[in-house]
Amino acid sequence: GESQHLRHLSQPERVPSIHGVPQMQPYWAAGYSFSRGHFVVNVPYDLYQPMIFQGEEMSIGIRGFTVGYDMYAPERSVCFHHYAVGENAKKRNKVPHFWENARDFQGAGKRAMARLLGIVHMNPEVSKDTWEHTEESLYGLGGVRTPEKFYETFGIDVFNKKAQHHLCQFVDKGGMHRQFQPLIRPDKMGVDYDKVTYKFTDPFPGQS
Repeated sequence: GESQHLRHLSQPERVPSIHGVPQMQPYWAAGYSFSRGHFVVNVPYDLYQPMIFQGEEMSIGIRGFTVGYDMYAPERSVCFHHYAVGENAKKRNKVPHFWENARDFQGAGKRAMARLLGIVHMNPEVSKDTWEHTEESLYGLGGVRTPEKFYETFGIDVFNKKAQHHLCQFVDKGGMHRQFQPLIRPDKMGVDYDKVTYKFTDPFPGQS
């Protein structure tokens, strides 16, 4: 449907494949994000996307990719958080939630999602005339890379709404880091994706 969007799951703790430096990986996670301040200046949260929860990380991550940022995971975790579910629910799930206001803002989330997907080119089947473009120059894409380069590199088909499975086999085992790290620009301003010819395909098709 028109609101389908890309999501990534949580990666469990494992012994890292890359040692001594942070390990390159494709996705950005809101719950574990550290950067210099210019990241939030160059990739600000879109104020025209109210009532968005799922999809936020893809919006920020892909927009950041187009600006020229690369994402890394530290060798060791230094913090964590638990959702208020299971045995944690009774004690911790007492705070207000944004979706409690959904009735007062009916339709806002759907319009926001259309804009989110449109900006990162994740809904090419939808006419650009149908979603909000206000201040897109501020909350839109960068000029270093395209969303399409991200999708083709990491096995994402935005037309058929499918993604190649088992990307963790390439990322978690250090393949992405080892292949892409040598392609960092001489000025250290990120990987030169013009030189990246790799296109991820599922190494275990048919397996869950």
